[in-house]
Amino acid sequence: MDNVFDYGIIGSGPAGYTAALTAASVGKKVILFEKDLIGGVCLNRGCIPTKTMLHSAEIFNEICNSSDMGIYADNCRIDFAEIAERKRAVVDKLRNGLERSFKNSGIVVINTEAKIIDKNTIAADGQDYKCQEIIAAVGSSPRVIKGMEYDHKLILSSDDVLNFDKLPKSIVIVGSGAIGIEFSRILKSFGVKVTVIEIAENLLPLADVEVSKRVERLFKSQEIEFYTGISVEKIEKLENSVEVYISNGKIIEADCTLLAVGRVPNEVEKIEGVTYIGDVAGSVQLAHFASKQALEKVAGIPFDKNLVPSVVYGSPEIAWVGKREQDLEFGTYQKAMIPISALAKSQCDNALDGMMKILVQENKVVGAHIVSREASSLLQQLVIAMQAELTVERLKAVCFAHPTYSEGILECLMRLK
Repeated sequence: MDNVFDYGIIGSGPAGYTAALTAASVGKKVILFEKDLIGGVCLNRGCIPTKTMLHSAEIFNEICNSSDMGIYADNCRIDFAEIAERKRAVVDKLRNGLERSFKNSGIVVINTEAKIIDKNTIAADGQDYKCQEIIAAVGSSPRVIKGMEYDHKLILSSDDVLNFDKLPKSIVIVGSGAIGIEFSRILKSFGVKVTVIEIAENLLPLADVEVSKRVERLFKSQEIEFYTGISVEKIEKLENSVEVYISNGKIIEADCTLLAVGRVPNEVEKIEGVTYIGDVAGSVQLAHFASKQALEKVAGIPFDKNLVPSVVYGSPEIAWVGKREQDLEFGTYQKAMIPISALAKSQCDNALDGMMKILVQENKVVGAHIVSREASSLLQQLVIAMQAELTVERLKAVCFAHPTYSEGILECLMRLK
C-alpha cells in the first residue's frame, strides 16, 4: 500500500467520518484510523442507542396511557431484553452502512490506535503514513469526579447504562443536562424509580429558565423526584446498592447511580499544523457541531457558531437556539410565548405539554425555545430564519399549513406588538 495520502484522519465519529467522506467525494486520497468501533461515541454509545431506547419508551408510554383516546391496552408490558436487542440492531445497521460508505468511497480504514508524529506523519502498527493534512477528531470521555470514580456496577457512566442487561429498580442520576434528562425519561418510562440531583438552581441549566421550569413541571407530573441547588457530598457503595449523601442532609438509597456530569476532551498532544475538531477541540460537544466543523475545514463551508441548535429528546422534545431570556437586558427585547395546547394539532395528538417562546430584537428573531412534540423539527425552521436574518414581517408572510405544530411559530409572532 502506498503510504502517502491527502488526508489522514484519526477518529471516526461525526467529525471524522464527515471529514473523510467529504474529502473522498472530491477525489482526495484519505486514510482513517479508528482504535474502537467505526462511528465513534455518537453512533455506538451516545446519540443513536439512546434515541432508539427513548423511542421504545415513548411508544410504551403512549400505549399505556391511551385510554382517553378510546384505546385500551390491558397488561401493557415491556421486554427489556428485546428493547436492548433492537438498540444493538439499529446501531449495527448504521455502523455497517457507514463502513460500506467508506469502502465505496475508497477510504482506507485502519482499525488500530494511531499517533501523530508531526504535522504530516501518523504512526500506526509500526508504519508511518505521510499525509498532506492531518485531522484529529478523537472525541471525549465521561467526566470523572474524584472520590466517585466509575466502577461500572454501582457508579455508572452513560456507557454503562446503555449496556444494561436488566433494569434496576431504582437509580440516582447526578446531573440534568441532556444525558441526565434523557436517561431519566427512559428509565422512568420503564418503571425505574428515578431521583435526579442537580447542583444548579434549575434542571437543564443551559436552557432558557422558562424551559427549565417547564421541565421541572413535567418531572413532577411524571413523578420523577429531583433536587436542585444541591450537590453530592459522597457516594457510599454497599454490596448491591448505593447511598448517595447530598448537601441538604438527605441520604438517598438506590440500586445504582449514574453520573451524568458531562464529558471532557480526550487527552492528546497538540501539534502545530494539525487540525483538531469535534469534542477534542474543547468547544461545543454536539455531533452536528462536529460535522459542521468538518465541512468547514474540508469543504470550506462556514457556519454560524452562535446558531447551533440544542435538542433534548423524549416526550415532549426540548429544543432551543440563540439567546436565552436571562442573557438579554430587560427592555431591549420583545417576547412572544404560547402554550402548545393552544394548537389544534396538539389537541388532535393528545400531546398537550409544552410551550413555544420566541425572542426578538431589532425586528429579528434572536432566540427560540420550544417544548413540544416535533420540537427538533420546529426549531430548525427558526434556525433557518435566523441564519437568513429574516425580519418578523417576512416570517409573518409565510403560509404555514394547518393543522401543524409549525403554525405555532406564526401564532407566536402574531402576538408581538
